[in-house]
Amino acid sequence: MRIPSPSPARRAASAVAVGTAAVMLAAACGDGRPDGAAGQEVVLEGVDDGTTLTMWTRAATEAQSQALVDAYNASHENQVELTVIPTDDYQTRVGTAAGNQELPDLFALDVVFAPNFTTAGAYLDITDRIDSLDFKDALAPSHLEVGTVDGRRYLVPHTLDLSVLFYNKDLYEQAGLDPEAPPATLAEFAEQARAVDALGGDVNGTFFGGNCGGCYVFTWWPTIWAEGAEVMNEDGTESLLDSPEAQEVYSTYRGLVEDEVVAPGHNEETGTTWVSYFPEGNIGVMPMPSTMLGLMPEDMNIGVAPIPGLTGGSSTFVGGDSIGISANSEHANQAWDFLRWSLEEEQQVGILAANGDVMARTDLADNEYYAENPNAVVMNDLVTVGRTPYSLNFGQTFNDPQGPWLPLVREAVYGEAGADLGTLNEDITASLGS
Repeated sequence: MRIPSPSPARRAASAVAVGTAAVMLAAACGDGRPDGAAGQEVVLEGVDDGTTLTMWTRAATEAQSQALVDAYNASHENQVELTVIPTDDYQTRVGTAAGNQELPDLFALDVVFAPNFTTAGAYLDITDRIDSLDFKDALAPSHLEVGTVDGRRYLVPHTLDLSVLFYNKDLYEQAGLDPEAPPATLAEFAEQARAVDALGGDVNGTFFGGNCGGCYVFTWWPTIWAEGAEVMNEDGTESLLDSPEAQEVYSTYRGLVEDEVVAPGHNEETGTTWVSYFPEGNIGVMPMPSTMLGLMPEDMNIGVAPIPGLTGGSSTFVGGDSIGISANSEHANQAWDFLRWSLEEEQQVGILAANGDVMARTDLADNEYYAENPNAVVMNDLVTVGRTPYSLNFGQTFNDPQGPWLPLVREAVYGEAGADLGTLNEDITASLGS
């Protein structure tokens, strides 16, 4: 079985397009972040008057977006026309539309690229609308933070994709491990992977995308965060990825590679198939996207756990998509009606939780669907402690296969033992600040 890769791995091919799109946006919108709603009275509860709204989303989040749109259209006078665009083409398509003043009323974005578009003025300021929500404090904090510029909010969470540990409970039992005691530290992760790998045959301890920059940041950075360390400075212009904490992460995985605990193919894996190995049932434990939960074989006995730090704690990379109203929409109140509705309890639970997805809110974990799905509860609880890194040059630095991040991490894992990462880390800083 081969399962298509979700958003973190698809970002690599989109990274170059982001820079192009941002330039187009800046030219079209300027740098003043216009409200785009001149003459429109703000109606905080939204307006449902039969308006036809246009909405764009990338293919990686089509299932959740389509489910929400279908339910809204079936229960409202307003109608949303959803256009799904191939993920790899999405950033360029948005940038071109901005340059031609043809943005849709609503459009979602991979959350790591959101700053490129909020700072260029592509979105409407919806601070007052968000503040009017009685559940605003329960919205995914990392998505709100990345969608904020100079204290003003432009985006709300749309779909969430977290990095978590998946482990095979049957293989754990065969290896003499407690299937209810997943790793609580990075060392325990390595120890348990080795125990499963010792079963031999076609069983391997773990797997990772060794030639995929987006895979590394999504699955390895949470260990650094859980230890209380940072990967960049606050404004995303300086790399801290040669820190002692980061180097211990690299060293741990290097040891797993050298001991052949990692399934074959890791060195060349560019992210196109990295999530397809675990569902086949021969991998013990590996960090993966939370969206894989609903794609697992029904008869597979799996556990989900937070990604641990070096000595304890836990964190997650909060990915997924944020969504907002385009700055030049003529139907801002109607567009807000859809956004507000999508975040209400009935939709978050009845559509997202019912499908095993992580919800955009942290206050709804006590629901009938999660009661039967403890793995989903584990994931939803991580939303409050997770992180979404902020940098205007994130794509070109970390997701672009020609960027400076991949050479550093590959040198640390596959290069000469004890190599000095200082110069490579300086290259990352140069890219972040360019």
